[in-house]
Amino acid sequence: MARPLRFRHAPGRWTADRVRRDVYDDLDRNLGATMTSPWFKPPSAFEGYRFEMDNGDVALFLWNDDEAYWLGNTETPKCLWKTEKYGFTEVPHGVSRWATKELTAQLHEESPWLEPYPHLSWYFLPVFLSKDGRETTRTFFRDHAAGFPDATAEEALEYFESFLRTGVLDDDREVMAGKLGTSEYLDLTRMTAAMGEFNAARVLHDAGYDLEPEIPVSTGHAIDYRVQKDGDGTLVEVTRPLPPNRRNAGTGVAAVRDTAETKSVGQLQEHGGGVVLFVDCSSFPDDDWMAVKSEKPEVHHRPAVVFRTRPDGRVDGYTKGRVPLELPF
Repeated sequence: MARPLRFRHAPGRWTADRVRRDVYDDLDRNLGATMTSPWFKPPSAFEGYRFEMDNGDVALFLWNDDEAYWLGNTETPKCLWKTEKYGFTEVPHGVSRWATKELTAQLHEESPWLEPYPHLSWYFLPVFLSKDGRETTRTFFRDHAAGFPDATAEEALEYFESFLRTGVLDDDREVMAGKLGTSEYLDLTRMTAAMGEFNAARVLHDAGYDLEPEIPVSTGHAIDYRVQKDGDGTLVEVTRPLPPNRRNAGTGVAAVRDTAETKSVGQLQEHGGGVVLFVDCSSFPDDDWMAVKSEKPEVHHRPAVVFRTRPDGRVDGYTKGRVPLELPF
């Protein structure tokens, strides 16, 4: 499974002849390629090319007398195999900005239904245009409402757009977007679980907490979030049960118990306390959630928060133990 899009940096002197010989000829020989001018003006001091492959892949190349940058969802030309890889925030701003404009235009040409959601398009761009995941990640939002039951794609997209445009997770975009995965196989379980972390983040953000994702702890694990308000910090780990209609047997209550137990006797038990477990039931239809809310099943860990969000922003839930957070339920 390929990773989210990253730049390759190739130091050294580049010329138009070298680009054609070492990059274009390699791509054209293996895939069939067209080398064209970019759609947007390259950053100052760089020349740029756009490569479009016969199979639908696309790649970008910037170069000058001192260095070159490559970014694409296709095979890497042999001349770049041993080059270092960098994220969007690790290359010069002008390079990152130009590539983002080029790829966003590509994304919206291929999937115009994403154009009304500019921050979501930007946030998930490294996976929406990844080598293996460019079809499955978009399908997840378009055909599966990003894990929300009984919701339209537009409702789900607006929900995540309205949260992401707050910018609270912008600095962690590459890590968080990458959790959606870049597999060519549609893995609804993994993708839905990834969006559970965004659901929990929205609940916490709306409650006035600052968020810091991926907190390393002494067990070698990473806890999903450290949240802070008024100087007080709390660790939060998120899990998301499969809805009953995607389990072999059982009810929503059983799903909550089983999933929370798996998390509790594993990672959280090793950590030894001090973490609030968030159980995201946003995949549950109304009837299943109402049964969970009525019974309030134990989750084998305290403190814990069991919650469900809807695309219109409504959130409902209950707590177990002394939760050191101020929440709207």
